[in-house]
Amino acid sequence: MVVTHSASNSPKDNRLLAALPEATFKALQPYLERAPMPLGSVVYESGGTQGFVYFPTSSIVSLLYVLEDGASAEIAVTGNEGLVGIALFMGGETTPSRAVVQSAGEGFRLRASVLKKVFEAGGELQHLLLRYTQALITQMAQTAVCNRHHSVDQQLCRWLLLSLDRLPDKELVMTQELIANMLGVRREGVTEAAGRLQAAGLISYSRGHISVLDRERLEARVCECYAVVKKEYDRLLRDHDFPARPH
Repeated sequence: MVVTHSASNSPKDNRLLAALPEATFKALQPYLERAPMPLGSVVYESGGTQGFVYFPTSSIVSLLYVLEDGASAEIAVTGNEGLVGIALFMGGETTPSRAVVQSAGEGFRLRASVLKKVFEAGGELQHLLLRYTQALITQMAQTAVCNRHHSVDQQLCRWLLLSLDRLPDKELVMTQELIANMLGVRREGVTEAAGRLQAAGLISYSRGHISVLDRERLEARVCECYAVVKKEYDRLLRDHDFPARPH
């Protein structure tokens, strides 16, 4: 199936796709399907069959673990730097995590059968996706450490910065209740933390809209976890002329 892509939302807005050699990208391009990604939509469920991998361009997807009592916590975020659905090429087929759109936007999807065929042939795509997966695992591990050892203020700063790195502007649309679900903390804790950041002039928060006013001071306030994750993404993907993160 050949899909026509508008200039306003190109597959190369996803930095993984943009980092591919031109010949590899052109081989995949006819199979890339536009995928609207509205807020709260479920990309895949825990244990569910994954028929596609998704390459976000202007959206962010949260990977969540959901407990039997319904409580959840975010283990990683994926935006225009990566893809959603690593289990398809890592051999697992399914995963116990749940993938939910946390920031609405668009992306592109690729059928699992197409990705597997190209991945198993080896070459640059396989190498790039394996390095991306290692970076994602680093983010998951660092998130677990951060949630255990750092304050809600620091966790919120980390979450804001990771989200900003994956968006084209400095504003997020996200309620405090949803942030609390992502971080696995009480809503009151997020309210207090957001209030402190707003009082310090770092963010502006109103009716679910969060605008970052002073990124430099936000980075100074965050725990070490953000820098560890960013450094690992940059280290693992630099060799592929991975497009720079926006600031």
